[in-house]
Amino acid sequence: MNTKSDFESKANYLGDASGTPIKTRRHSWRQQIFLRVATPQKACDAPSRYEDFSELGELPPRSPLEPVCEDGAFGPVPEEKKRTSRELRELWQKAILQQILLLRMEKENQKLQASENDLLNKRLKLDYEEITPCLKEVTMVWEKMLSTPGRSKIKFDMEKMHSAVGQGVPRHHRGEIWKFLAEQYHLKHQFPSKQQPKDTPYKELLKQLTSQQHAILIDLGRTFPTHPYFSAQLGAGQLSLYNILKAYSLLDQEVGYCQGLSFVAGILLLHMGEEEAFHMLKFLMFDRGLRKQYRPDMIILQIQMYQLSRLLHDYHRDLYNHLEEHEIGPSLYAAPWFLTVFASQFPLGFVARVFDMFFLQGSEVIFKVALSLLGSHKPLILQHENLETIVDFIKNTLPNLGLVQMEKTINQVFEMDISKQLQAYEVEYHVLQEELIDSSPLSDNQRMDKLEKTNSSLRKQNLDLLEQLQVANSRIQSLEATVEKLLSSESKLKQATLALELERAALLQTVEELRRPTAEPTAPQPHLTQPEPTGD
Repeated sequence: MNTKSDFESKANYLGDASGTPIKTRRHSWRQQIFLRVATPQKACDAPSRYEDFSELGELPPRSPLEPVCEDGAFGPVPEEKKRTSRELRELWQKAILQQILLLRMEKENQKLQASENDLLNKRLKLDYEEITPCLKEVTMVWEKMLSTPGRSKIKFDMEKMHSAVGQGVPRHHRGEIWKFLAEQYHLKHQFPSKQQPKDTPYKELLKQLTSQQHAILIDLGRTFPTHPYFSAQLGAGQLSLYNILKAYSLLDQEVGYCQGLSFVAGILLLHMGEEEAFHMLKFLMFDRGLRKQYRPDMIILQIQMYQLSRLLHDYHRDLYNHLEEHEIGPSLYAAPWFLTVFASQFPLGFVARVFDMFFLQGSEVIFKVALSLLGSHKPLILQHENLETIVDFIKNTLPNLGLVQMEKTINQVFEMDISKQLQAYEVEYHVLQEELIDSSPLSDNQRMDKLEKTNSSLRKQNLDLLEQLQVANSRIQSLEATVEKLLSSESKLKQATLALELERAALLQTVEELRRPTAEPTAPQPHLTQPEPTGD
């Protein structure tokens, strides 16, 4: 039975960009060259076989299993000259070398085709319009930071990174820059969260089965359906996305898979390889706090909606009153913004900039972007006078921003600081929930159920706060140890400085002593007079 080579089977499986299977060509020309060099011609085949093939070298002896014609078409065939073992050895060496050369050529062709496919996929992935063109000087700053030897162990200046992200991120380096920002976060937070999952290798996770398979497969076709990398049904993009979501559902059993995760994973996959995208998804979920809003109880998402409503009340009171008048809460329009980090509705260039800031500042960025978008479109929203038109405008018209408006929104986000307000609003939400439970005329069973739910919620929040406190205490201890080391090194430096000053004073004194004999005038010599001669 004929078997295909590994390369041919992989090519037929993957297909090209259009989904058409790639047909590999059989190298029959290679076999023909080998046969012409290494296989003897039969004398009884045809008279034309007696042509001069001297340029191909000498031929090996016939196989003993090969039938031999005693007579040719025109009479007996003269016996071929027997070759020496040395000639046969040289001939086979020549055939083997040619075979090795052909195999090398085939491997190089495979590598070339693979690199061409990689370049094609990269072009497909980055097929979006950049909203903040990165200047050459800023690109050079990023390249210098990325090419720093041992960068994963070096803490870079936070203000410098903040300024670089604000000025722009080059699209072709964006995936590497996101990994760089994740490395810097881990260097500054060396005590990981207790919620970190087991460090199971990605390839091991892919070998397992997930109960979330049906939900993931349904959402594959809904994730960036117009983007060329994901549009092909079960193409390279959808298969890679499925692998990432499947692996994460196995890694995080509590969350599993939730709608919206496919967009977050898809954005990561557009800028890096499959396994790297999985690790960055894990970083955003566990280290940057994105995971909380995907928990089954969705309590964190409710708190986020309340926080956004309070931000509108404090920063844009007239817009808040207009929405409240028509009974439009943030959950009607802003839930997809939080669950997909704006990726389901906004242009990819804008979403990429949001992810730039998310890697730098965390989930607080989503509130900043939402507040800036609503505030900048306030006059247009106020013109609509009913629920349907307002929600339709926010969902469909607002995402189609112009490039100038997008860049203005990003610049506003870099200038905002709402971390204290978000913490105060979260506490306020829990206080209001407790008051609501106490004042509502409920039966004992209903009150008990609500109290149990609230209690479990508070326990989770308490655990989160304890975890944050432990991390903060560990960081304080680490900083105190660093301060002690710095103080001890400072005292040592002071002692060394004092010793050097004493040594300097001694050297100066020695120099003065050496200069003194040359500087002092010489004492006058006593005048020697000759004795006068006396007379006889």
